[in-house]
Amino acid sequence: MSLLSLLRDHPLQGSANLVHTLDGSISAGHIHDDARRLAHVLGNLEGASVALFLPNGPRLLSGMFGVWMAGGVAIPMNERSPVHERERHLAVARPRWVVDGESVTRSNHEDHRHAEDAALVVWTSGTTGDPKTVVHTHRGYLELLDRVLGQIGKGRNGSRPMPNLIPVSMALNAGIYNALFGLRAGAEIVTMTHFDVTDFSTLVERFQIRSTVLPPAAMIALSDSDVSSLSPLKYVRSITSPLSPIHARRFMEKFGVFVLNGYGQAEMGEVIGWTAEDAKVYPEKIGSIGKPHPGVAIRVDDSGLLWVRPPTAAEGIEDRRDADGYVSTGDIAHVDADGFVWIEGRQSDMINRGGHKVSPSAVEEVLNLHHSVRESCVVPVEDGRLGEVPVAVLVGEPVPDDIIRDHCREHLTPYKIPVSFVWVDSLPRTQVGKVKRNTVVDIVRAMRQGS
Repeated sequence: MSLLSLLRDHPLQGSANLVHTLDGSISAGHIHDDARRLAHVLGNLEGASVALFLPNGPRLLSGMFGVWMAGGVAIPMNERSPVHERERHLAVARPRWVVDGESVTRSNHEDHRHAEDAALVVWTSGTTGDPKTVVHTHRGYLELLDRVLGQIGKGRNGSRPMPNLIPVSMALNAGIYNALFGLRAGAEIVTMTHFDVTDFSTLVERFQIRSTVLPPAAMIALSDSDVSSLSPLKYVRSITSPLSPIHARRFMEKFGVFVLNGYGQAEMGEVIGWTAEDAKVYPEKIGSIGKPHPGVAIRVDDSGLLWVRPPTAAEGIEDRRDADGYVSTGDIAHVDADGFVWIEGRQSDMINRGGHKVSPSAVEEVLNLHHSVRESCVVPVEDGRLGEVPVAVLVGEPVPDDIIRDHCREHLTPYKIPVSFVWVDSLPRTQVGKVKRNTVVDIVRAMRQGS
């Protein structure tokens, strides 16, 4: 079993168009030829890896397949990364070759041989600390794809599936997964060099996209944009992080598109999610991350921590796995009577206000209800008496603190109300749109020290 089969056995071959961009289309034969040319240059890799600094789209896709043809491990990288970040990542990954645009050069790092069947090295995208590598095997990644694909089938009544629109970078696991998912389903791929609300709506209409994926930041941008229609889009699966119920309803009310939240981690793929049938039966559950996929077991311990036992997982989670095979997710959650899972926040983000636990996401939900607030981030700051207290950083149209505080009093117990409110133009985010909470904390500290 090899990911090479996604290209080799795809129903579209030769001159048939396989990959589309805003500017044109690329045939399956062209992707094959590009992959073979790269494989010839790389030689026999025997488990060594190749870093791919290539533009998002067809070239990055053919680059991955070229590495696999040569028997290597692909490491898709962000071509726009600054030099110091590139060097830091290369020192960790230790590839044999670096493909940067048109150039293919030997790395100056001693290369690392991966275990048999290794296919991909991806980077986790947490909100704190440096990213770390996650190694996926060919067999394991195929299972991640089939885990979800098995629930929706490869097309209606044997028909060819619609094109799969990939609105995020394929240097990220979310982009890689959804590109390979489309190929596994026998679909064409539509890629974007970067996310733009107008380009996205154009591609949805051009390729008659009925369902796709979007990170929360992209959905918020669309909700705030002048784009008035996303027809014929019917479903959007939220990726990279759960979308809040507030923003999910906002998006649905504007575009008539149901948001299917999903949940997973780079090491184990998507483990919890929605189906279209769930959306028909339980529309009031919008904002939940859904139900466990077949073959996935979950439990919530006494502290509210969510544990997951996936069918397969990549290397690097042994320190988070218990004796029964359950992996600690680091997220606080609850499961309702119908089996839907709701994420309440990261365990590490919880604010301990004098012994009272405050969930930032719960407070953010309330803040986002106010018409002046477009986005919010609640973070802890040190307090001599209570240990730490919540402070809210807000994006939107600034109003006096008393107005926001009165709004919070209507929905929150007193200890959950932020002690102060800071207005900023935008929130710092990672490549996949997650808010960098540590950076927000630094911003708040700097502003408090300067006041």
